[in-house]
Amino acid sequence: MPNLSFTAPTTVDEAIRALAGAQGLAKPLAGGTDLLVQMRSGRTRPEVIVDIKRIPDLIGVREAGDSFVIGAATPGVMLSEHEAFSRAWPGIVEGVDLIGSQQIQGRASLVGNLCNASPAADSVPAMIAAHAVAVIAGPGGKREAAVEAIVTGPGQTSLKKGEFIIEFRVPKPKPRQSDAYLRFIPRTEMDIAVVGCGVNVTLDGSGLCTDARVVLGAVAPTQVIVTEAAEALKGHRLDDDTLSRLDAAAQRACKPINDKRGTIEYRTKVAGVLARRATKIAFERAAGRVAGVH
Repeated sequence: MPNLSFTAPTTVDEAIRALAGAQGLAKPLAGGTDLLVQMRSGRTRPEVIVDIKRIPDLIGVREAGDSFVIGAATPGVMLSEHEAFSRAWPGIVEGVDLIGSQQIQGRASLVGNLCNASPAADSVPAMIAAHAVAVIAGPGGKREAAVEAIVTGPGQTSLKKGEFIIEFRVPKPKPRQSDAYLRFIPRTEMDIAVVGCGVNVTLDGSGLCTDARVVLGAVAPTQVIVTEAAEALKGHRLDDDTLSRLDAAAQRACKPINDKRGTIEYRTKVAGVLARRATKIAFERAAGRVAGVH
């Protein structure tokens, strides 16, 4: 590719200068599992590639007070193998584990899965359900944004010129709080979600839901936080009436398209089914926790 330059800075400030100073398109490189494919197909033609993997603290998972901090260039396999995080947020790990093959998971990152801005990204619904926050660095300094505020449409993000995500902060779950992520695909593995669903619930000692978040993927231009579905769960136990209201709310929130992987009607129906199933798993996991995960 002509006129393509590559740089591998060792500080965040160097990376910002490289991204902000490019005359044409500049792209950060974490794992590259989306970027390189898009470059080879001609869909993306960057002028500058900025490899962020040499910047300290951008690879790894650490605990900081009441949060987990995930470096932007952390490969999915490292997140899956982190015992404390996997125990805390099994739903996020379920999403990460569905991104491609083992080889892909050794390179692919959460930040790449998010900033590729696909409505079908597997790690994103569970991240949103867990109230994850992105820490963004740019010419104007650092700022934070909820993960759901990053993607604005297919292939589009809210990041400004020179900005890139340096880490995610995921709050540690409370007692009797847990999550789950499920997706439906046409094949048995390594396919793109027809529908995805992340659910995060908190229960009281009697099994009553006190807080919830339900997030759908692949049913609209961006991931969808289904507030009505969460409200159907709050103040209730997981009985047939509650599940029916949840199912109906999930279906109403869908704005899918027809494509070769599914029709509008099919995707809408599957969204309700996955919401039911993921919620049941999240309730079971939350009920089994009598203390917070630290």
